[in-house]
Amino acid sequence: MKLTDILRKEYIVPKLSGNTKEECITNLIDTLAEDKVITNRERIFKSVMAREEIMTTGVGNGIAIPHCKDDATKGFAVGLGITENSIDFDSIDGNPVHIIFLLIGPESQPGMHIKLLSRISRLMSKEDIRDKILTTKTAEELHQILTAEENNFFEME
Repeated sequence: MKLTDILRKEYIVPKLSGNTKEECITNLIDTLAEDKVITNRERIFKSVMAREEIMTTGVGNGIAIPHCKDDATKGFAVGLGITENSIDFDSIDGNPVHIIFLLIGPESQPGMHIKLLSRISRLMSKEDIRDKILTTKTAEELHQILTAEENNFFEME
């Protein structure tokens, strides 16, 4: 399974609104809830924020990957938001965030959860991909960039 099999165009928000990590996470949860991929918005929000309390998901280089395992989802769901505002995510490098991936998965599949986190991290480790993501204007173009990069990256393994 590839990340882009789960991260559908409908789950990509090229201009994610919000001034705080809580607002941005809420807006991405709302995007996933519109398609009914999650069944309980409040429960998912609480699970994501509980994970944030354990350790920040601001991984550096302007990226955050808030995530949780919770059975208030029908399966794995990934949302992507690009913010125009600088968002304080208490990142490990101290810098603000502009690229936010939200990963939600069922508690019963921790192995796949870790694999998806790893794929996001590997894809975002490339500066040129981060730069493309930050300058792209549409969800379709963002999805194409990630699909092409994931295909190239994982074909080399």
